Amino acid sequence: MPQPVLSLEDVRLTLRSGAGPVEILRGITLEVASGETVGLVGPSGSGKSSLLMLMGGLERATGGRVRALGHDLSAMGEDALARFRRENLSIVFQSFHLIPTMTALENVAVPLELARRPDAPELAAAGLDAVGLRDRAHHYPAQLSGGEQQRVALARALAPRPTILLADEPTGNLDEATGAQIADLLFGMVRARGTTLVMVTHAPDLAARCTRTIRLRDGRLEPAA
Repeated sequence: MPQPVLSLEDVRLTLRSGAGPVEILRGITLEVASGETVGLVGPSGSGKSSLLMLMGGLERATGGRVRALGHDLSAMGEDALARFRRENLSIVFQSFHLIPTMTALENVAVPLELARRPDAPELAAAGLDAVGLRDRAHHYPAQLSGGEQQRVALARALAPRPTILLADEPTGNLDEATGAQIADLLFGMVRARGTTLVMVTHAPDLAARCTRTIRLRDGRLEPAA
Protein backbone atom coordinates (compact mmCIF):
# COMPACT_ATOMS: atom_id res chain seq x y z
CA MET A 1 0.00 0.00 0.00
CA PRO A 2 1.31 3.51 -0.79
CA GLN A 3 2.33 5.68 2.13
CA PRO A 4 -0.38 8.20 3.14
CA VAL A 5 0.31 11.85 2.40
CA LEU A 6 -0.88 12.80 5.90
CA SER A 7 -0.96 10.52 8.92
CA LEU A 8 -2.09 11.47 12.44
CA GLU A 9 -1.74 9.07 15.36
CA ASP A 10 -3.62 9.80 18.60
CA VAL A 11 -3.01 13.53 18.15
CA ARG A 12 -3.88 15.78 21.07
CA LEU A 13 -3.75 19.53 21.51
CA THR A 14 -4.12 21.17 24.91
CA LEU A 15 -3.79 24.92 25.35
CA ARG A 16 -3.30 26.82 28.58
CA SER A 17 -5.73 29.49 29.72
CA GLY A 18 -6.32 31.53 32.84
CA ALA A 19 -8.98 29.02 33.86
CA GLY A 20 -6.64 26.06 33.33
CA PRO A 21 -5.82 23.72 30.44
CA VAL A 22 -8.26 23.54 27.52
CA GLU A 23 -8.43 20.35 25.47
CA ILE A 24 -8.82 21.31 21.80
CA LEU A 25 -8.12 17.93 20.16
CA ARG A 26 -8.60 14.67 22.04
CA GLY A 27 -6.93 11.78 20.27
CA ILE A 28 -7.28 12.21 16.50
CA THR A 29 -6.16 9.30 14.33
CA LEU A 30 -6.61 9.49 10.57
CA GLU A 31 -4.85 9.12 7.24
CA VAL A 32 -5.20 11.08 4.01
CA ALA A 33 -4.19 9.43 0.75
CA SER A 34 -2.51 11.07 -2.23
CA GLY A 35 -4.96 13.00 -4.40
CA GLU A 36 -7.81 12.87 -1.90
CA THR A 37 -10.03 15.88 -1.28
CA VAL A 38 -11.15 15.87 2.34
CA GLY A 39 -13.72 18.16 3.93
CA LEU A 40 -13.38 18.87 7.66
CA VAL A 41 -16.80 19.76 9.05
CA GLY A 42 -18.36 20.20 12.47
CA PRO A 43 -19.72 22.88 14.80
CA SER A 44 -17.74 25.99 15.68
CA GLY A 45 -15.17 25.21 18.35
CA SER A 46 -14.94 21.53 17.45
CA GLY A 47 -11.23 21.81 16.58
CA LYS A 48 -11.34 21.88 12.76
CA SER A 49 -8.99 24.82 12.20
CA SER A 50 -6.63 23.61 14.93
CA LEU A 51 -6.44 20.22 13.22
CA LEU A 52 -5.66 21.90 9.92
CA MET A 53 -2.89 23.97 11.51
CA LEU A 54 -1.34 20.81 13.00
CA MET A 55 -1.33 19.22 9.55
CA GLY A 56 0.56 22.23 8.23
CA GLY A 57 3.04 22.38 11.10
CA LEU A 58 1.77 25.81 12.15
CA GLU A 59 0.68 24.42 15.51
CA ARG A 60 2.46 21.72 17.51
CA ALA A 61 0.62 18.77 18.97
CA THR A 62 0.93 18.26 22.71
CA GLY A 63 0.53 14.52 22.23
CA GLY A 64 0.63 11.95 19.45
CA ARG A 65 2.36 12.22 16.09
CA VAL A 66 1.72 14.17 12.89
CA ARG A 67 3.40 12.92 9.71
CA ALA A 68 3.31 14.61 6.31
CA LEU A 69 4.90 12.92 3.30
CA GLY A 70 6.71 10.62 5.72
CA HIS A 71 8.19 13.46 7.79
CA ASP A 72 7.43 13.64 11.50
CA LEU A 73 6.36 17.27 11.87
CA SER A 74 6.28 16.90 15.65
CA ALA A 75 10.04 16.32 15.71
CA MET A 76 11.09 19.08 13.29
CA GLY A 77 12.56 22.44 14.29
CA GLU A 78 11.09 25.72 13.06
CA ASP A 79 13.61 26.13 10.22
CA ALA A 80 13.02 22.60 8.99
CA LEU A 81 9.25 23.09 9.19
CA ALA A 82 9.43 26.32 7.22
CA ARG A 83 11.54 24.62 4.56
CA PHE A 84 9.15 21.64 4.41
CA ARG A 85 6.14 23.92 3.96
CA ARG A 86 7.90 25.96 1.29
CA GLU A 87 8.70 22.83 -0.73
CA ASN A 88 5.56 20.74 -0.21
CA LEU A 89 2.56 22.54 1.20
CA SER A 90 0.39 25.63 0.74
CA ILE A 91 -2.43 27.13 2.78
CA VAL A 92 -5.45 29.24 1.76
CA PHE A 93 -7.23 31.13 4.52
CA GLN A 94 -10.68 32.68 4.84
CA SER A 95 -9.00 36.08 5.15
CA PHE A 96 -6.93 36.46 2.03
CA HIS A 97 -3.66 37.50 3.74
CA LEU A 98 -2.35 39.35 0.71
CA ILE A 99 0.51 41.82 1.22
CA PRO A 100 -1.17 45.21 0.71
CA THR A 101 1.93 46.97 -0.65
CA MET A 102 2.45 44.37 -3.38
CA THR A 103 0.58 43.95 -6.65
CA ALA A 104 -1.36 40.79 -7.43
CA LEU A 105 1.56 39.53 -9.52
CA GLU A 106 4.07 40.26 -6.76
CA ASN A 107 1.89 38.50 -4.17
CA VAL A 108 1.72 35.35 -6.28
CA ALA A 109 5.48 35.47 -6.86
CA VAL A 110 6.36 35.58 -3.14
CA PRO A 111 6.51 31.79 -2.44
CA LEU A 112 8.26 31.20 -5.76
CA GLU A 113 10.93 33.76 -4.91
CA LEU A 114 11.35 32.28 -1.43
CA ALA A 115 11.96 28.94 -3.17
CA ARG A 116 14.54 30.75 -5.34
CA ARG A 117 12.80 29.91 -8.57
CA PRO A 118 14.49 31.88 -11.38
CA ASP A 119 11.26 31.72 -13.38
CA ALA A 120 9.16 33.19 -10.54
CA PRO A 121 7.72 36.11 -12.59
CA GLU A 122 6.68 33.82 -15.44
CA LEU A 123 5.11 31.24 -13.09
CA ALA A 124 3.32 33.97 -11.15
CA ALA A 125 1.88 35.39 -14.38
CA ALA A 126 0.75 31.90 -15.42
CA GLY A 127 -0.85 31.45 -11.99
CA LEU A 128 -2.87 34.65 -12.35
CA ASP A 129 -3.85 33.64 -15.87
CA ALA A 130 -5.14 30.31 -14.53
CA VAL A 131 -7.55 32.11 -12.17
CA GLY A 132 -8.63 34.61 -14.83
CA LEU A 133 -6.81 37.66 -13.48
CA ARG A 134 -4.20 38.38 -16.13
CA ASP A 135 -5.60 41.90 -16.58
CA ARG A 136 -5.41 42.61 -12.82
CA ALA A 137 -1.76 41.63 -12.41
CA HIS A 138 -0.58 45.13 -11.53
CA HIS A 139 -3.46 46.03 -9.21
CA TYR A 140 -2.99 46.18 -5.45
CA PRO A 141 -5.24 44.20 -3.07
CA ALA A 142 -7.24 47.32 -2.13
CA GLN A 143 -8.12 47.73 -5.81
CA LEU A 144 -9.54 44.20 -6.05
CA SER A 145 -12.90 42.78 -5.00
CA GLY A 146 -13.08 40.09 -2.32
CA GLY A 147 -13.50 37.39 -4.94
CA GLU A 148 -10.53 38.70 -6.90
CA GLN A 149 -8.38 38.79 -3.77
CA GLN A 150 -9.25 35.16 -2.99
CA ARG A 151 -8.39 34.20 -6.56
CA VAL A 152 -4.99 35.85 -6.09
CA ALA A 153 -4.57 33.92 -2.82
CA LEU A 154 -5.49 30.70 -4.62
CA ALA A 155 -3.02 31.43 -7.42
CA ARG A 156 -0.31 32.16 -4.85
CA ALA A 157 -1.00 28.87 -3.05
CA LEU A 158 -0.99 26.73 -6.17
CA ALA A 159 1.74 28.42 -8.21
CA PRO A 160 4.52 26.39 -6.49
CA ARG A 161 2.53 23.21 -7.30
CA PRO A 162 2.37 21.93 -3.72
CA THR A 163 1.71 18.29 -2.97
CA ILE A 164 -0.68 19.28 -0.17
CA LEU A 165 -3.12 22.20 -0.09
CA LEU A 166 -4.82 23.12 3.19
CA ALA A 167 -7.81 25.47 2.99
CA ASP A 168 -9.53 27.09 5.97
CA GLU A 169 -13.03 28.31 4.99
CA PRO A 170 -11.79 29.50 1.56
CA THR A 171 -15.24 30.86 0.61
CA GLY A 172 -16.26 32.05 4.07
CA ASN A 173 -15.83 35.79 3.36
CA LEU A 174 -17.51 35.71 -0.05
CA ASP A 175 -21.08 36.00 -1.26
CA GLU A 176 -22.77 32.85 -2.55
CA ALA A 177 -22.17 33.42 -6.25
CA THR A 178 -18.53 34.45 -5.82
CA GLY A 179 -17.93 31.58 -3.40
CA ALA A 180 -19.25 29.13 -5.99
CA GLN A 181 -16.83 30.52 -8.58
CA ILE A 182 -13.90 30.16 -6.17
CA ALA A 183 -14.98 26.59 -5.33
CA ASP A 184 -15.08 25.70 -9.03
CA LEU A 185 -11.58 27.12 -9.49
CA LEU A 186 -10.25 25.37 -6.39
CA PHE A 187 -11.55 21.91 -7.22
CA GLY A 188 -10.71 22.24 -10.90
CA MET A 189 -7.09 23.20 -10.25
CA VAL A 190 -6.61 20.61 -7.50
CA ARG A 191 -8.04 17.86 -9.69
CA ALA A 192 -5.94 18.87 -12.70
CA ARG A 193 -2.73 18.81 -10.68
CA GLY A 194 -3.42 15.79 -8.48
CA THR A 195 -3.00 17.93 -5.35
CA THR A 196 -4.16 16.52 -2.01
CA LEU A 197 -6.71 18.91 -0.47
CA VAL A 198 -7.87 19.14 3.14
CA MET A 199 -10.47 21.85 3.62
CA VAL A 200 -12.31 23.22 6.65
CA THR A 201 -15.79 24.38 5.71
CA HIS A 202 -19.22 25.10 7.17
CA ALA A 203 -20.80 24.89 3.71
CA PRO A 204 -22.51 21.50 3.14
CA ASP A 205 -22.43 21.90 -0.65
CA LEU A 206 -18.67 22.51 -0.55
CA ALA A 207 -18.04 19.52 1.70
CA ALA A 208 -20.17 17.36 -0.60
CA ARG A 209 -17.75 18.04 -3.46
CA CYS A 210 -14.93 16.35 -1.54
CA THR A 211 -14.15 12.67 -1.97
CA ARG A 212 -14.43 12.23 1.82
CA THR A 213 -15.94 14.16 4.72
CA ILE A 214 -14.54 14.01 8.26
CA ARG A 215 -16.72 15.30 11.10
CA LEU A 216 -15.36 16.68 14.36
CA ARG A 217 -17.21 17.37 17.58
CA ASP A 218 -15.64 18.44 20.88
CA GLY A 219 -12.16 17.68 19.57
CA ARG A 220 -12.94 14.12 18.51
CA LEU A 221 -13.74 12.44 15.21
CA GLU A 222 -17.36 11.42 14.86
CA PRO A 223 -17.88 7.87 13.58
CA ALA A 224 -18.65 7.68 9.87
CA ALA A 225 -22.37 7.50 9.13
